[in-house]
This record gives sequence, structure tokens and C-alpha cells, in this order.
Amino acid sequence: MESVKNKLKQSFSHEKDFYRETPARYLGYTNEVGEAFRPLIKKIFVHLSYGIAVSYVCADAYDKSSKVYKRPSGGTKAAAITAGDVLIWQLLASVIIPGFTINRICWGTGKLLKMAHQKGVVKKWIPTCVGLISIPAIIHPIDNLVDVLMDKTYRAYIK
Repeated sequence: MESVKNKLKQSFSHEKDFYRETPARYLGYTNEVGEAFRPLIKKIFVHLSYGIAVSYVCADAYDKSSKVYKRPSGGTKAAAITAGDVLIWQLLASVIIPGFTINRICWGTGKLLKMAHQKGVVKKWIPTCVGLISIPAIIHPIDNLVDVLMDKTYRAYIK
């Protein structure tokens, strides 16, 4: 039986994916930007960045599942499976793992600067800069990790 991931690719291969192939994709990364700026901004703005990212995730899951539901071969079960796949994948790959990763990168950078007795502007801004620079480097490895994780868990169970 075909995997959920392959079915999703085939189902949507003929159309441009608004949530993954346009600048809207960057909404999924707002929490990483929020984490990078955590040392410099109020906590409410970090929380807001997570709200934007989770809204993006939910919108993508709704979009994909409603399209599957409306297809002649779709229906409630297929839509629910699609929603689950997109929601879990996006939460892990766009919110949870990268948010934690950037948080730890910034925290570790701050600790190293503290050990080096750095103070002032350097201690404040360098963790944020390192966090922002790290975002492009972590995206593809995390996406690939989540694909493997999903293939071995959710997608294997749903088959």
C-alpha cells in the first residue's frame, strides 16, 4: 500500500502548494525568529511568534484535508488521515523541533559568551545573530528527520 506521504505528493503534484511553495512558507518559521530574538524582546512577542507558526500549521492541515475530502476518492477517513499527517509533520518540522533547536543554540551561545566574560551589546546581540544565521542550516536536516520519523511511526501505522 502507498504511503500517506506519496499519496499527498501525487494528490497535490499538479498544483502549486500555497503553504509550501510560496513566501507563506516563512510563516512556519516565525517561532524560530521569535526564539532567536528571545534575549532581546518581551516574552509575549515570542509567544505571539508561536501563535503565528501554529496558525500556519493549522491552515495548511485544513487546506490539504479539505481538498482531499472534496475529491471523488476522498471522504472523511482520507481527509482525517491527511489532516493528521500534515498537522503532525508541520508541528514537528516547523514548530517544535526547530523552535527548541534555535532556543538551545541561542542559550548555548549566551553561555559561551558569559564564560568568555563578554558583556553589553556583544552578549545581547550575538546569540540572536547566531540563532538567525542557524535557521537556514537546520531546516532541511529537521525536515528529513521528521520524514523518517513519520514514515516509521504515523505513516507506517496508517498504511
